[in-house]
Amino acid sequence: MSRIPFEQLPADVRQAVVDKTGTVHEAQTVRGGMNSGIASVLETESGSVFVKGIPANHAQAGAQRREAAIAPHLPTSCPRLYWHLELDGWSLLGYEVVDGRHADYTPGSPDLPLVEAALTELQGVTAPPDIEIKDAMDRWAEYAPPGTSQYFGGDALLHTDFAPDNVLVAGERARIVDWAWPTRGAAWIDPGALALRLMEAGHSVESAVAFARRFPSWREAEPDALAAFGAATAALWKEIAEEAEALWKRGMALHAKALAHTLG
Repeated sequence: MSRIPFEQLPADVRQAVVDKTGTVHEAQTVRGGMNSGIASVLETESGSVFVKGIPANHAQAGAQRREAAIAPHLPTSCPRLYWHLELDGWSLLGYEVVDGRHADYTPGSPDLPLVEAALTELQGVTAPPDIEIKDAMDRWAEYAPPGTSQYFGGDALLHTDFAPDNVLVAGERARIVDWAWPTRGAAWIDPGALALRLMEAGHSVESAVAFARRFPSWREAEPDALAAFGAATAALWKEIAEEAEALWKRGMALHAKALAHTLG
């Protein structure tokens, strides 16, 4: 998606932001990420705020609205959402600024205990029943072996995408960002999703699974449930790699296949 600077938003949209923040002294466009039409750090009368937004009629606008709805239920390991605006064809979110860098998942990285702490905090959060979000049984039903999708059911609030871009390290803390696809399901799914990303960063499958075992939800999961997750993840990434032949996607498909073999 092409990205515009804050100054190019319609005047009434910019004024609505000013009404929330006070005078905007400076606006810096953030270059990372792909799914926002605007992503800017504003220095304002009331402090710094990260504003990201998307045209209200864009296909991803619904995902951004889910992100806004789920924000009040997230743990402190996730940036705080200050406000959500919808006007003049734009949907905007105003977030706490996290002055950090993407997490380093490589073996031996000092970031790994921080990531573990952030996910441990999230593991204790129940998905709010009054918000319409994806159910893990539905998300993986197409890929899980027949008769196994029930293993994915649960009431935990899941992130499911632990790409390093979605975990920022600021000081002595890791923060989990980008909540466009919150999911309700079994708590052990998130440690499994993280394990796959650890493999991408250079961990052996044995090391990645050992990291997942640090979480009680994974240790207590039925072996058949973990096997179903491995098989579903391998099927999903195989499809992704076949549809778009990017090198990194082929690599993820190979890692997912190895994970499925280990868990099966």
